[in-house]
Amino acid sequence: MSEDDRTRAMRSPGDGRPLPPRPGDGLRAGGAPGHQVPSAPAGGAGAPTHKLPVAPQYPEPGSGAASPGSAPPEPPQGRSRVYGRARSGSSPMEPLRSRRGPSDPSKPRRRVSGKTILKIVAGLLVVLLVAGVGMFFWINSRIAGIDGVLDEYTGRPADTPGTNWLLVGSDSRKGLSAAERKKLATGRATGGNRTDSMMLLHIPEGSDKPTLVSLPRDLAVDIPGKGRNKLNAAYNGGPQLLVRTVESVTGVHVDHYMEIGFAGFVGIVDAIGGVEINVRAAVDDPKAGLKLKKGTQVLNGAQALGYVRTRKGGALPDFERTKRQRQFLGAVVKKAASPGVLINPFTSIPLAMSATDAVSVDGGTGAFDLLSLGLAMGDSPVTTVVPFGGTERLADGGDAIKSDRPKALALFNALKADKAVPKDVIDTGN
Repeated sequence: MSEDDRTRAMRSPGDGRPLPPRPGDGLRAGGAPGHQVPSAPAGGAGAPTHKLPVAPQYPEPGSGAASPGSAPPEPPQGRSRVYGRARSGSSPMEPLRSRRGPSDPSKPRRRVSGKTILKIVAGLLVVLLVAGVGMFFWINSRIAGIDGVLDEYTGRPADTPGTNWLLVGSDSRKGLSAAERKKLATGRATGGNRTDSMMLLHIPEGSDKPTLVSLPRDLAVDIPGKGRNKLNAAYNGGPQLLVRTVESVTGVHVDHYMEIGFAGFVGIVDAIGGVEINVRAAVDDPKAGLKLKKGTQVLNGAQALGYVRTRKGGALPDFERTKRQRQFLGAVVKKAASPGVLINPFTSIPLAMSATDAVSVDGGTGAFDLLSLGLAMGDSPVTTVVPFGGTERLADGGDAIKSDRPKALALFNALKADKAVPKDVIDTGN
């Protein structure tokens, strides 16, 4: 066997290099068939019209074709074209890979760890805590206090169980312009300060519901140093005299005092987006600037003000008025204390600004006390009015409402003892 035959036997047909020629062979490539392809005679029929390019021949290593002392020439590397032009370099091309890497369904997706979630929650709680503390101090700094309203005096009732608030709605036009007074039909106040409503709120120490008692402003009472007169006359002498009068009549120790004027009603109601009231009878009162249909409806600030001021309707207009005031106050505070208002900064901040602008309290009352008041009013308190029976002629010739003394004492004694009010003294028509 010749050297060429041994080389042919040792090489693989598909290694990419051309086989050494043999005598009588034409051009052949690696892996070519073992038989000779017949060629047509030159110029004869079937002669090819073109010739295939002849591949350059490279001698096999060790064949002795290369010149002595020189390295055998390397076959040229394959070149490719990239987007129509020759690619530079001689390294083989690698397949393109996705930037995101191969997807392996056996590997789970990366999930947020429990520690990360705890850190996020803790961060949010810290932000809320800081915001809450900041808002508390901001509200506390805006509260207007009335000095001396709860000062001690000789014969004052001792502190009683629970917490008692004296809530006063005054007819003060402070903060209202002439145009606003005309629009709200408030008129002009004459003859000193007067109240539009007075209520005594008792918050028990136990789990019983709070009790909200309306104090008719025309109720006949003994005013310290002033004699027998309507309760409203005591407020004309100032908040301190009013507190002293209420304590002497009821025997209940007043812990907090809060007063709100006409402008406050309008601002607070508008700040919480109106208040839903069940109007029990249609109201048409031009003096109060009010016209309402019967049924449940949302009142804005101006409508709410007219609703608590009107004397239209009922056999005893003043008592119907106190019922509406209790109903309105409970609805306002309940909505103001709801999470939807308190958590939303677009309602809570305007509410805080309106409330602190409109409300005046005793010097010892702060933001926490006002929050306690709001929660108590939102707890659907038992509402009633001081039991009454007939009228009483006063020294100045006017008529005042005379209380039903036995029932009134039963009501006030229950509040002093921090007990539930007897059902037979509760006004069931409220």
